[in-house]
Amino acid sequence: MYTMEDLKTNRDAQITVGSILFFVLAFPIYFGYAAGTADGSLGGGVADYQVNGEITFVELDSGIEYVADGTPWTATFNTDAINNADELNIVGLRVSMSYGEDELARGPPCLSQTAADTISGTASHLNFTNSADGQNNGGDGAHEVTTEWYNSSMVGAVVEGLTMDEIKEQIDSMGAGLGDHTVEIGVAAQADSCTLIGGENEDNGEEVSYTVELVVLEYTIAPFIDTSDI
Repeated sequence: MYTMEDLKTNRDAQITVGSILFFVLAFPIYFGYAAGTADGSLGGGVADYQVNGEITFVELDSGIEYVADGTPWTATFNTDAINNADELNIVGLRVSMSYGEDELARGPPCLSQTAADTISGTASHLNFTNSADGQNNGGDGAHEVTTEWYNSSMVGAVVEGLTMDEIKEQIDSMGAGLGDHTVEIGVAAQADSCTLIGGENEDNGEEVSYTVELVVLEYTIAPFIDTSDI
């Protein structure tokens, strides 16, 4: 730690503080320029790079569907419905679902309960697909499923030993996110049985609210310079 007296008389202190001020002022300008030329025009060769990004979501569709037990509901949505979709770096598809319970428990002499149903969701684009299940647990429930086609581990990290273009290939869809996106929602209903006189409650499916969204990544790539030793 330098005092004001050191800064006045100590040449080493003056050089050190001057260097720190230079880096503090120069780095934001340099990184901003480098990020703006992430196509590799600023050198872009093999080096260490800081990759930063922000995820946003663009709604493709939303609605409510009654999904019958054992009969999945399927729909396809196209990015043509989104203005300027070709300007977005679309890297994934997210489907959010919420649902209640249609099954009614019967009172005496049955003493039945409501049984949890399994609601499944599948999000697909090209050869990328992912599925996830949720349950209503006899009441309300919700879950989501996301399929992605980019290397999310690079975002927010320092990537070593690659060129800018090689990094970009893994986080920029290059238009691959355009086109059809398919959603499938299924219900496996489970009805509780009557305790005393037999038979099951009626449970033929569930009403599912859904939202289909494109996952959009905005990113920057900038040369990484380790300042920990300064």
